[in-house]
Amino acid sequence: MPRMTMIEAIRSAMDVCMERDDDVVVFGEDVGYFGGVFRGTQGLQQKYGKTRCFDAPINESGIVGAAIGMAAYGLKPCVEIQFADYMYPAYDQLTQEAARLRYRSNGDFTCGITVRMPTGGGIFGGQTHSQSPEALFTHVCGLQVVVPSNPYDAKGLLIASIENPDPVIFLEPKRLYNGPFDGHHDRPVTSWAGHPLGEVPAEHYVVPLGKAVVRRPGSAVTVLAYGTMVHVAEATAEETGIDAEVIDLRTLMPLDLDTIVTSVKKTGRCLVVHEATLTSGFGAELAALVQEHCFYHLEAPVIRVAGWDTPYPHAQEWDYFPGPARVGRALRDMMEA
Repeated sequence: MPRMTMIEAIRSAMDVCMERDDDVVVFGEDVGYFGGVFRGTQGLQQKYGKTRCFDAPINESGIVGAAIGMAAYGLKPCVEIQFADYMYPAYDQLTQEAARLRYRSNGDFTCGITVRMPTGGGIFGGQTHSQSPEALFTHVCGLQVVVPSNPYDAKGLLIASIENPDPVIFLEPKRLYNGPFDGHHDRPVTSWAGHPLGEVPAEHYVVPLGKAVVRRPGSAVTVLAYGTMVHVAEATAEETGIDAEVIDLRTLMPLDLDTIVTSVKKTGRCLVVHEATLTSGFGAELAALVQEHCFYHLEAPVIRVAGWDTPYPHAQEWDYFPGPARVGRALRDMMEA
């Protein structure tokens, strides 16, 4: 089986979909000739031509608006917003048009667009290249939100997203593009080459949306995470020796509540970890759901570890990033509660 980085797996997903279906088109800023700022679309224009993989003006609302029109006519656009931080000019199109089209047309039209966005920090991108805006999308009825944590899932989830008849926000943790990251920035960089989830089939396959997976079984505490934080949570569990069950949510909307509830009822404790700002982050919704569905099984309050309520700093990036030290302290505090 081929081994791929996450960025190669994402490119392979688009390649497979474009080969299988002529209605799939890929476009965005620099995605055509240049192949994307992270090379996520490299080679697709050469293979499929300029009518199916092409560059767009620097206009996010125009990119998404054009994709919505294409989808209404039956095409399946997969568009790239160069960084998730740049999506705000397109937020109106995403929330007022894409998310509502099926509803407002009483099912006569659908909006099968996939919007890819590199997200998160860990690359010294500073305040305008490191944001994690997932909570802004999970709040909007009609949008589906996906955050993969590894190459295998990235390809399968992206194929499922492109083939989905409704709009999908596909958030790609850029710190994971070329290798897993456990939060220890002072250690040598690792690659996906030796990781089991770096094995990615070359052919078509689907990872279903709305289904979480247990990455690390445990009995003492449930850790809910997604994207880069899955690897941080796994590393922290090993380093602290705490028997934590780490759940990779993979899809935030629709959310696999059954897997969460089953785990928390077993462990009696729940820690939520995400890189986005703490206040009104998606972790607040997770904490509320756990309290609502598992109240009589909880042996301690639900704890959240997240980014601080401040713009993502450049010089103090690793003080902002929820690394193993902060997650480890939260795990120990929870076990002592």
